[in-house]
Amino acid sequence: MSETDSAPETTSPPPAIVLVEPQLGENIGTAARAMANFGLDDLRLVAPRDGWPSEKATAAASGATHVIDRVRVFETTEAAIADLNFVLATTARARGFHRPVLGPEEAAARTLAPAGNAVSGVLFGRERWGLTNEEVALADAILTYPVDTRFASLNIAQAVLVFAYEWRRQATASALPFAAQPSAPPASKADVLGLCAHLEQALEPTGYFRPPEMRPVMVRNLRTLIQDAGFTETQVHLLRGVVAHLEGRRGRPIPRETPAPDETVGESGPSDT
Repeated sequence: MSETDSAPETTSPPPAIVLVEPQLGENIGTAARAMANFGLDDLRLVAPRDGWPSEKATAAASGATHVIDRVRVFETTEAAIADLNFVLATTARARGFHRPVLGPEEAAARTLAPAGNAVSGVLFGRERWGLTNEEVALADAILTYPVDTRFASLNIAQAVLVFAYEWRRQATASALPFAAQPSAPPASKADVLGLCAHLEQALEPTGYFRPPEMRPVMVRNLRTLIQDAGFTETQVHLLRGVVAHLEGRRGRPIPRETPAPDETVGESGPSDT
């Protein structure tokens, strides 16, 4: 995305992402990158194995420095979630807790629901064996993904990305970053009819309009095709240039102000079916 592109703004406080005892700096960095992709920037680490800061994490973040620079490190999971109001714990295993079990869609909706300045967070466990039962018990609900149970383990960054995507989709009502960009202005009727006249003039000496009695229908069909295309002003100018090039010249004819009698738009004529 370029500096001139703008992404839709969210109105809900983004949830914190808490990585519990992450082992590899690369996983921290790729998780930070996934967060940045979807507007999350509160990354918390609980006792990272190789300490912090991490050059490997910074490199793997691929430019998501605003997330890396804000990372906070805690000694315990309890400390990492102390200021949160609603916490989700990710797990792919049945735990037997009396906790709601939510998929990504419902979980994201719950993190958007708290009133006021309530802040939510999501716990992600260790690369090799996830969260302990004691850590899951700290959460208000369990987040699990609809994975194939024969291979349910997700890379940390993948798990973060799936949740972050779903959160942003709901937070922005599925708005796309480029949808709000102004489009090229549509061509005016004069521009479109000018293109029609130019094309007809270029086709005339080629013998395209034959037999002669079918000329009105063929002209009408061409005009309908061109008008229904919904060209922009720029596209019409481009096509005028193409036609002029095929004519072997650079100039463009001045469009007739009114169509010839047998070319009037909407004129009745022989059936074209």
